[in-house]
Formats: sequence, C-alpha cells, structure tokens
Amino acid sequence: MEMEEGAAEPVRGNENPSEVPQEATSAVLELTVDEVIEDYVGALGVAQILHVLLASLAWFFDAQITLVTIFTDAQPKAWRCKVPPVGAGGGSSGCSGYISGPVCGLKPGTWEWVGSSSSSVIAEWNLVCDRKFLAALPASLFFMGSLLGATAYGRLADGRLGRKRTIMVACVLTSATAFLTSLSPNVLAYTFFRFANGLMRSGIGICCLVLSTESVGRKWRCQVGQYGFFFFTAGFLALPAMAYRTRANWRNLYRMVAALPLFYSVLLLPFVSESPRWLQVKGRNEEALDVLRRFASLNGKVLPPNIRLSNPSPTNMTDEVTGAGVAAREGEAKPNKSERIWSVKWAARRMILVMVAGFGVGFVYYGIQLNVENLSFNLYVSVVVNALMEIPAVFLGSLLLAFTNRRLLFLHSAFAAGVSCLLCIIFSLHRDPNDRHMHSAGNWAQLVIEGIGFMACSIAFDVLYIFCVELFPTSVRNFAVSLVGQAQMLGASVAPLLVVVGRMSPVVSFLIFGVLSIISGSLSLWLPETRNAPLYETLKQQEEEEKEKFDHSRKQGYSGLELEK
Repeated sequence: MEMEEGAAEPVRGNENPSEVPQEATSAVLELTVDEVIEDYVGALGVAQILHVLLASLAWFFDAQITLVTIFTDAQPKAWRCKVPPVGAGGGSSGCSGYISGPVCGLKPGTWEWVGSSSSSVIAEWNLVCDRKFLAALPASLFFMGSLLGATAYGRLADGRLGRKRTIMVACVLTSATAFLTSLSPNVLAYTFFRFANGLMRSGIGICCLVLSTESVGRKWRCQVGQYGFFFFTAGFLALPAMAYRTRANWRNLYRMVAALPLFYSVLLLPFVSESPRWLQVKGRNEEALDVLRRFASLNGKVLPPNIRLSNPSPTNMTDEVTGAGVAAREGEAKPNKSERIWSVKWAARRMILVMVAGFGVGFVYYGIQLNVENLSFNLYVSVVVNALMEIPAVFLGSLLLAFTNRRLLFLHSAFAAGVSCLLCIIFSLHRDPNDRHMHSAGNWAQLVIEGIGFMACSIAFDVLYIFCVELFPTSVRNFAVSLVGQAQMLGASVAPLLVVVGRMSPVVSFLIFGVLSIISGSLSLWLPETRNAPLYETLKQQEEEEKEKFDHSRKQGYSGLELEK
C-alpha cells in the first residue's frame, strides 16, 4: 500500500491545477443517446436528414419487389378463338370471336389470349379454370417467405449484424432471387423463387425504418419514419410505367426490379451510418459516440469531450463480481442478453395485440392492391390511382402524427378503410363479371371509394409501424418491428387467395376486407398511447418508468390500460 501511495504522489505533485486541461478537471457527463441527440447533436439536422434519406431509399425498390405480381400474375382481360385446323372439330367447341368471359369447357388449342402469351404467368402457363388457385400460390408464398424472414432479420439486426449490415445482406440476396425468378421454367419453380425472394427482402423495410427513427430526437421520429413510406409510394407509382414498357414479357420486369437493390447496396448504402442506439446496447459506446460526433459535425455542432454514454441496463452497473459495474463507470456498457419480449408479461401482451392488428391491416393493405383487377377497370389506371392515394396518405399521416394520438389515428384510419370496402359492395352487386372494359359512372365511383379506402388503410399501415417503434425499447425494438412485419406478411399471404375468389364474387372479397379492417382498428383501444413518450433502452427500464407514470395517472383518475405486470 505504501508503494502505491508513493507512486501516485509524484503524478499529483507534477500537476499544476492551472495547467490541467478543462476535460481533465470537469465532471464526466454521463448521458443517454436521447439526451446527446436532443442537447448536443440536434433533434433533426442536415446529418440526420441525409442519413434518413439514404436509408429510406431502399423502400423504393422494396415496393416494386413486393407488388410486381400485380402485373406479372394478372389474368389477361380477353381471349380469342384460333382458326381451327381441318378435322379438328372447332365448330363444336363453341369458340367464336373475341371474348372476355371464361374459357373453361373449351377444347385446348382452340383459343388463345389476346396479346403476347408471355405477358403474364397466367397467360404463359394457362393458370385458369381448374388451375386458377395456382395463380395465387406464388404471391401467397412470397408473403409467407417475408413472414419467415422477418424473424431472422429482426434477430440479426438486433443481435450480431446490426441494422446497416443486415440491410446490405437483404439487398444483395433480394437482387439475386429476383433475377432467378425471371428464369423460372414453370409455375412450380416460379413459386419457389417468389418464396425465396420474399424471404430475402423481408429485412429491408423493417431495418430501414428502425435505422431512420433511432438517429433523430423524439419530436421527429414519427416524421422521419414516414420517409420510408414516401419512397415506398414512389416505387409503387413507378411500377406501372416499368410494367407497361415490359408488358410483352413479364420476365423483363423482374430483371428491371432485380437491378435496383444491387445498385443501392454498392453505391449508396456505404454512406449510411450504423444506429448509435444499437451500438450502445451492444456495449460499443465509443463507436456510438463516433457516429454522434459525425452527426454533430455535419450539423455544425461539437460534442463536449467529457461526454460518456450512460449504461442502458441499471442492473449491470451494480454487478461488481462480473466487472460490469467497472465497465459502466468507464462508459462501456455491457449488452443485456436477457432481454426477451415473450418473457415479460406486459411486453408479450402488447406484442400479441400489435401482431393481431398487423395481420388484419396487412391482409387489407396488400389485398386491396392485388384486388384492383376485380374493379372492372383498366389495370394500369387502377394501380396508378392507388399509388397516387399513397401520397396524401404519407403526408396526411405525417401531419396527423405530429399532433394526434397514435392510438386514435390508427383506430380511425382502419375504420375508414373498412367502411370504404363495405361501400364498394354496392357497386359490385349487379356487376357482370365478364364486363372488364366498361368505364361507367358506377365504376368510377367504385374506383374513387376504393382509392379512399386504400388511402385510409395506408395511413393505418404506416402508423402501426411508428406505433410499434415507440411501444418497445431499443434492446428488442427491431425484433418487435419485425414481428409486426411478420404478422402483416401472414395477412398478406392469405390475401391472394381472396383475390382469386373475388374474380368470381367481388362482394365476398370486399366484405371480408371491410370487416377485418374494422376489427383490427378496434384492437388499438387496448394499447397504451405513446405520443411524446421517450424511447427506452431496455425492457426493465421501460417497465419501471411506465409503471411509475401509470401509477401517477391512476392517482389522477386516468383509467387507461398502460402496463400490466
């Protein structure tokens, strides 16, 4: 002990207090990532805007990969009779002229689709009549692949790879599987590659959303979360133009959409920063501070040199035996590996409600888009109208999120979508299923109502993601968002089957869409409000602070259900 004191004395004796740098004498500022962003980096500056824009660009081609089957898997509007060869008995086949009705019962070889036989997979492989449900299988399995992949990508993004590298992996694999889809020799191979394509692309949207919202202050996270939906809309709007140019061959459309994610991952993604919140949760505090310093520099600000990131897991700070307490004092937080949504009652309950609501919203959102061919309207015009309705949905959603409660906004949007779908039934009651070319006033009215319903459903779809980001802490946030995406993909995987049914009875499809949308919106009444709530770092921290707020609210007479233990 004497030697240690003697060795320490010369160091203190050689120090002149007047010459000690400020950072050596000032107290260490131990702050959370939220506090650093709000107080020193800026809640939303040039750095975050560029970061969010670059991250959100991936949604552009993600929309096209997801919705490409609207065109590639569409049923041609009309067919015509072939000139029967001598002795073929064509006169008894009942085939004559140009017809838009069903071809079931006609002899094979006596008819053909109007236009190119390679215009869609249905035309190329004759997926009609007794093979009609095969036409729904590729789209259903695409969404099923997205469902399965969401869990894996969620764990990778929260765990080993992080947000940025997970996006890189997803983009490269999405590009590869989309190109392989264009080489499909038959419907079974096509179905397999669509499944693989859905599996690989499922990590793009969820990781981009989380990466964007974790870089800004609490005031702006819902607005920047909408950026991704804006680019999704832009990709959706560009799809009809791409499809029209490749309308003679569906394979060329897949080749076009396959090139975009590869270009993005090589040319733009390297300029995107990793999430400082994820870096801190994984114990990489210095890297998190480096990201925050770069953001601050681009925003024209400087972080104080004595800043340290506080430990997001209070339990680690007292664990002297394992050394975690020392690590916390030194600013290097140990990652909490025990964080599991399903092991905490309130989090599991909350997750189940969000997932069930996500199932309904995903079913209706993707179902309405795939169902446009059952509107008795030009397919390209119908898709453009739906895509255009996404634009006011994004801006209106962003505006409303700025000053309204998430819970009520989701509820009202889902209700509006449901009512619109039910109103579409009126225009389908006396519809001739073979009349696909008549643009009557009734059809225009149905298209307008369907477009309004799609806009409302799009707002609900977008709000649910923002809602989920705010409902769960950093340690499980990406996994939670991935589960919502998983539930939405499960709903979307069922929707193509209903679209096939809608070709025979549009009333049934609109009725199911409407009822399910209303039920999904009602579930939000059992979720807590998150407007202006902080983004917590761990489940334990969130449980303690939410319970404290709930107890305080209950004393004041508030009866809402915020947290159950």
